[in-house]
Amino acid sequence: MIIIKPYNNWSNCNLFTRSNKLTIKNKMWLDEEDENEEKIPWWKIWKRRRYLVACLAFLGFCNIYTLRVNLSIAVVAMTENKSVILENGTTIYKPEFDWNSKQTGLLLSSFFFGYITTQFVGGFIGAKVGGKKVFGLGLLVTAILTLLTPLLAKLSYEVLLAVRIVEGVFEGVTYPCIHAVWARWAPPLERSRLATIAFAGSYVGTVIAMTTGALLANAFGWESIFYVFGVIAVIWFLAWWFIVAESPSEDPHISKKELKYILKALGDRNQNNVKHPWKDILSSAPVWAIIVSHFSENWGFYTLLTQLPKFMKEALHFDLASSGVMSALPYLAMSIFTLISGYLADMCLERKYLTTTQVRKLFNCGAFLAQTVFMLCAGFLLSPVVSSICLTLAVGLGGFAWSGFSINYLDVGPAHASVIMGIGNTFATVPGIISPALTGFLVVDGSPSEWRNVFYIAGGVYLFGSIIYGFFASSELQPWAWESQTLNPSSKKTKGVENQGYVSET
Repeated sequence: MIIIKPYNNWSNCNLFTRSNKLTIKNKMWLDEEDENEEKIPWWKIWKRRRYLVACLAFLGFCNIYTLRVNLSIAVVAMTENKSVILENGTTIYKPEFDWNSKQTGLLLSSFFFGYITTQFVGGFIGAKVGGKKVFGLGLLVTAILTLLTPLLAKLSYEVLLAVRIVEGVFEGVTYPCIHAVWARWAPPLERSRLATIAFAGSYVGTVIAMTTGALLANAFGWESIFYVFGVIAVIWFLAWWFIVAESPSEDPHISKKELKYILKALGDRNQNNVKHPWKDILSSAPVWAIIVSHFSENWGFYTLLTQLPKFMKEALHFDLASSGVMSALPYLAMSIFTLISGYLADMCLERKYLTTTQVRKLFNCGAFLAQTVFMLCAGFLLSPVVSSICLTLAVGLGGFAWSGFSINYLDVGPAHASVIMGIGNTFATVPGIISPALTGFLVVDGSPSEWRNVFYIAGGVYLFGSIIYGFFASSELQPWAWESQTLNPSSKKTKGVENQGYVSET
């Protein structure tokens, strides 16, 4: 039986007290040569290789979500009534695929049946062989299956269901293994920035899929959605595979200054031979606080990701093209807020306005509480303008949460981050399975009252996640992670910089 160990350092619960003194249990040491590395202009991406990795990861997540969301757009066109002229000249109206709401809900959930099975596997393999390979190959296989989807969909409903499950299996490895990339590439004080640059691609990809997908369906038919996004993903894979190195030490184009800067910040450790203390990880209250928050954020996110185009069409009476554009607005807002939150979080740490724990809690709980309010308003005030604004804010403000719980995986145990992320994303995938299916059962006629219940449930889940994270979360490097997080003792101690990415206490 696993016993959850309570977290007793309640001093970190004070979110708004300025941190005047930080006790750092570990330091990284930078000399003048290392500091000059930071003076390279931000736009010279090719000279700052860690930011080149972040930008390509951004495009990778962009592709991940265009491949994931494409069916949510296509299914509206696939099940829309169209005029058909019979042999006797009679015109009738019927959809190309006559699926009811329950079948559609199951189809949209099927991706996550496969997705949930490879979360832990992706994190584990990423930690062992490297995140770059796993991330790239997972996306490539998903892209190939996407290109085959139009052909396979016309065979039968069951075949399409199976294809989506298999797509989920291969895409499931991508999120956990990206933390294996950051464990090698991201200095602690840049974690929020680098990770949120990459994660913002998820929401930009959603925007692209929802806007472009609707236009493609109207102009060239629903099949074009799968062909266009599939080809783009294959092209991205080639760029990722030949440009990105598994670690800074393996990058032939990295400067000596940047390599030295990253290695001194992260320490000298063998990422491939890390032993994971499973009992301690699974009994850690801060770890479970992260997992609960991840679950809560994904409940609202996946609910709207799979159902928003349908809601816009049925409850707010937008046409297909308009529903695609309006459905994209929340994710455009989220991509912007995600980038802003990463910058603000790192700024608070660098200037020592708040401790790392306070930053994580402020961004995470603040986002969840705001999302709760706007989700409830969207359900209560069902009108085209008001609902669109509320849903845009409800989804968009979730970008701040990603500088909370998501980066927190790297705080509590950097060497174990991909594995813990795999565990967390396994639980966080459950909403992707339950929510679309539950919506399919709750929303039968598409009436406003039916959709209202969907938003009320999402608001309640956000509130629950905020409470749990506020009480139990911590950004301190956990005791069970210290053994695998040892800095190189030979580092020359010339100028000390407090490393809030490891451990901080007020």
